[in-house]
Amino acid sequence: MKPSSISRSEAAALLAFGAHPDDIEFGCGAVIAQEAARQRPVHCVVCSRGESASSGTLELRTAEAEAAARRLGASVEFIDLGGDAHFERHVTHAIQLAAIIRRLRPSIVLAPTTVENQHPDHAALGRMVRDAARLARYGGVPELRGQPAHAIGQLLLYAVTPDAQPGDLPEVLVDVSTPEVIQAWTDAMQAHRSQLQTRNYVEMQLARAKFNGARCGVAYAVPLFPSDPVVVGSLEPLERGARHF
Repeated sequence: MKPSSISRSEAAALLAFGAHPDDIEFGCGAVIAQEAARQRPVHCVVCSRGESASSGTLELRTAEAEAAARRLGASVEFIDLGGDAHFERHVTHAIQLAAIIRRLRPSIVLAPTTVENQHPDHAALGRMVRDAARLARYGGVPELRGQPAHAIGQLLLYAVTPDAQPGDLPEVLVDVSTPEVIQAWTDAMQAHRSQLQTRNYVEMQLARAKFNGARCGVAYAVPLFPSDPVVVGSLEPLERGARHF
């Protein structure tokens, strides 16, 4: 993948949270690959080891996630929020996530959507990351006083499955059509071989991206959902719309 002219010193960090070892790759891996190719520092935080899954051991799934992150051009770490299939929205967990936000000081954070009709860990994590982003900017939180407060620029939500796409939020379609990006994304998804034994998740995600690309006249696109209204300094970022009038 050829990096763009954006230097790492100029690029704002991107932080992505996933409930399980494959969520980030399947839900927004193409966006991660594209931003990494443009030299934006990208860090992924996986909040379980996938230990409750029907396929794959804890050690195997950890290794798969590490391999996938390398293929996307991102770094990765693992934390424990109570275990796979045991996520609960709790202030202790939100503060744990807020500490990561303060440590890495990202401009943009990616997290799963909060739609109920999906794996319950996904929705719970999306809510906790939203809470954490707010707590990270409150200077007086006792548990966080060891790190300077930090306000992120935007929280963008990704859908791991089509059913997880929220109907009450506007969407931003990210054009990820560059062949190198699609290849890196595909390689990262295929790294999760233990999860491909029962269903071809790679083809499902590529088909979703092709469908969303067709909606806006490009080869592939990934939808992201802003948690809050997007603020722009000029109309330039809004010059391209999905509908061809």
